[in-house]
Amino acid sequence: MAISEWIEKLGRAVFESPFDSARLSQDAPELAEIRLAVLDEVKAKSHRVAGQDVFPFNLVRICVGGIPENQSNVLRSTFFTEFFEQELRSGLKKANYRFPDDLRVEIRTKTQLPGPKESWLSVETESRDQPAEPAAPARKAARLTVVKGTANDKDIVLSKARTNIGRTVDVYRADGPSRRNDLAFNEENEISRSVSREHAHILFDKKIGEYRLYNDRRPKPGTKDGCGLWIIRDGLSLEVHHNSRGTSLQTGDEIHLGRAVVKFRGMTKQ
Repeated sequence: MAISEWIEKLGRAVFESPFDSARLSQDAPELAEIRLAVLDEVKAKSHRVAGQDVFPFNLVRICVGGIPENQSNVLRSTFFTEFFEQELRSGLKKANYRFPDDLRVEIRTKTQLPGPKESWLSVETESRDQPAEPAAPARKAARLTVVKGTANDKDIVLSKARTNIGRTVDVYRADGPSRRNDLAFNEENEISRSVSREHAHILFDKKIGEYRLYNDRRPKPGTKDGCGLWIIRDGLSLEVHHNSRGTSLQTGDEIHLGRAVVKFRGMTKQ
């Protein structure tokens, strides 16, 4: 069978019955030939450790010859790569081989036709280092300074994973303690009364290295309570609504909690 006809038949069988080994072997016996050839090559490059067969390489490169240029992209596609990778993993597991968790497959093609005594399929193996995970951005010092209103602290450093802001230090509900505010507006005056008991909190996002502000206010049932939390930045007002993403904080931001105002300091602009 010509290579082009084989690719067409194999592709049709895979798409009609993906990852069904029995069906594929019946519809495209050439696939069974490739599967066995690759698995045999892999097993030949394995060794025994403590009574168990081990395949130490994390890259298997399948090289197929005699593929026309206009058909090479099909065979090198992500679909076929993932298909052969899954087949290889399945075969090794079934044979009780140990192999790297990051085992992956590459498929390469060449247009040159194999000679009478040359194989149209070859398998290469390689141990390739995985790129190191990028280091998480270092946490930079940041602080909150009260500029309007009276709180338990005039200035606090954001050293905890989460910093709560609200009215009174300890917050209780009918079923018991709810939370403790790190920055608490506890004076009985007009400004403090505009701050909710559970008004907001700040988290440090380690992945992107920034502090984010979240709205915790709970509107009273039956009322259309506004967001009650916003940021003044560069003279513009930015509302912080109740959602799971929060809002990024930048140094110099003024955080308005009702009529109370807190300034965020110490972070460079991301």
